[in-house]
Amino acid sequence: MPTDGRSIYIAGAGIAGLTLALALAKFGLRVVVLERQAAVSEFGAGLQISPNAFRILDRLGLGDAIAATSLEPVGIDIIPSGATRPLTTLELGPVMRERFAAPYVVMHRADLAEVLFQATRRFANIEILFGVESWTVENTDAAARVTLRQGGAEREVPVHAWIGADGVHSATRRETLGGPDASYFGRVAWRTLVPEASVAGQIELDRVTVLFGPGYHMVCYPLPHRAQVNLALFIASGDPRVAPGAQPVIPGRPSNRVEAVLDAAGGGWTPWPLFAVTTPNWNRGRIGLIGDAAHAMVPFQAQGAAMAIEDAAVLAPLLASTDQPEAALARYATLRQQRVARVARISRMNGTIFHLPWPLSLGRDLVIKTSGPRGQLQRLGWLYGYDAEIAGARP
Repeated sequence: MPTDGRSIYIAGAGIAGLTLALALAKFGLRVVVLERQAAVSEFGAGLQISPNAFRILDRLGLGDAIAATSLEPVGIDIIPSGATRPLTTLELGPVMRERFAAPYVVMHRADLAEVLFQATRRFANIEILFGVESWTVENTDAAARVTLRQGGAEREVPVHAWIGADGVHSATRRETLGGPDASYFGRVAWRTLVPEASVAGQIELDRVTVLFGPGYHMVCYPLPHRAQVNLALFIASGDPRVAPGAQPVIPGRPSNRVEAVLDAAGGGWTPWPLFAVTTPNWNRGRIGLIGDAAHAMVPFQAQGAAMAIEDAAVLAPLLASTDQPEAALARYATLRQQRVARVARISRMNGTIFHLPWPLSLGRDLVIKTSGPRGQLQRLGWLYGYDAEIAGARP
């Protein structure tokens, strides 16, 4: 483990931390990633990688590996409660490549984490320490210092910069920077994986399906690499606490299609209360935050992982271009905060729109239908067309 104080230390070997490690290593910087778990471990759920994130991963040399473990869906079927056919199918596939020069793919979080981890093993200047029991960080005049405990032994090392990529309940944000706790959003996500054959008659296996209902919605998409379909069911709940062994209860009477998907899932659901983070304090001195630690958002625009990947693409060249990490972290926060706040607002708004009861849902459905299959290309062009590396290089 480097001890000369010129290394970047990252807390957390999740998607944010591993992407940043790769981006920093590309510039020749030495990186140490600290992880409490014994191995790379991502919660067993799917994620969507839109063009703004895919192009970053592709530039890190990961495009082929991601293509081998993901699906490039042809579109998104939008199906409101009781409907027998989609209101519309939002086009993805070739039109995303044509418009944004990168694909839109879906995959399992664990598969992306493994792709990232295997990529880090090709860099001699990346070290990942698993099973780190605890760490504390402090700023000094010349460097930050970290005291870490691993295998029962404690040691202290100077670090050039410390980046908290330690998730929605980040200790770096709360304890080191004195930031806020995450706030509960009022939704519980219930997640599971089912065999493709079990839902083949209810959803198309070449696309994403979104099922709307009053007080809930469900997102389904195939993971051909695993011969499974990822299901994410979001239900309004005033309490983030879920009793052990509890299973989801949909308000009202779900449609026949939703009932069939629920039957296929059986009792295999895992609850995940949704928390969000809003804080203006992303950095102090040589300490900074990226990903969910800085701006965890609800997943109703499917941009949580994408924003973390963008963070890494902006921050890495800034840290590489100066011997003053304080300035780099301050510049990074300035470049990123307005964008992620806009994405977070849209995500929260979608969480309300998706769950509208009748008759308010009629207006929502009319807007979706009249916008047509390419409506999202106009509405979200600013999101998918954004190039984080170009944005980070602007004066």
